[in-house]
Amino acid sequence: MFYRPEDGHGLPHNPFNAIVTPRPIGWIATRGADGADNLAPYSFFNAVAYVPPQVMFASTSAKPDREGTKDSVANIRETGVFCVNIVPFALKDAMNATSGAFPREVDEFARAGLEKAPCRTIDCPRVAAAPANLECRLTQIVRLSGDANFAVFGEVTGIHLRDDCLAGGRFDVTLYQPLARLGYRDYAVVREVFELKRPGE
Repeated sequence: MFYRPEDGHGLPHNPFNAIVTPRPIGWIATRGADGADNLAPYSFFNAVAYVPPQVMFASTSAKPDREGTKDSVANIRETGVFCVNIVPFALKDAMNATSGAFPREVDEFARAGLEKAPCRTIDCPRVAAAPANLECRLTQIVRLSGDANFAVFGEVTGIHLRDDCLAGGRFDVTLYQPLARLGYRDYAVVREVFELKRPGE
């Protein structure tokens, strides 16, 4: 099968959503200028640089009360900060509970029954139970082609690691089993890890 995206695929569901997988999930916490907290998952997310450490996520839809974007991007525009919370398998239901297009005044932390913890380098809450949290300062928001498509880049200014996720001097993903996004309504969990040496190592 071959198709051009502008012509359509003719399938019941968009296959593009299932091709680039698995994708890590950035559970983005923000606080608006009015003090209202927000938490939402984004699967267009990744780390993009080591020194200084930087991450990005993309928002690809809009809400009527946010002028062409979603709460996360709107809050980051106002405050210049956000926190990425890593999603473990144990919090899959809480993550899903925060994924709706709720009114801007809804606190998704409370809706999902999640405890907040303060960040140290930015004025923003974080998910206390997450295995890791990345405190970020906005570096740029890039408008992408298409309606409501924005890529948000941030520099990591503080990192929280749960002590029970450290083993042998490493942050061990098998101890918390990160959740990943597949296509459609499908997700995956990392339970098996193996090493490969690069040529010359």
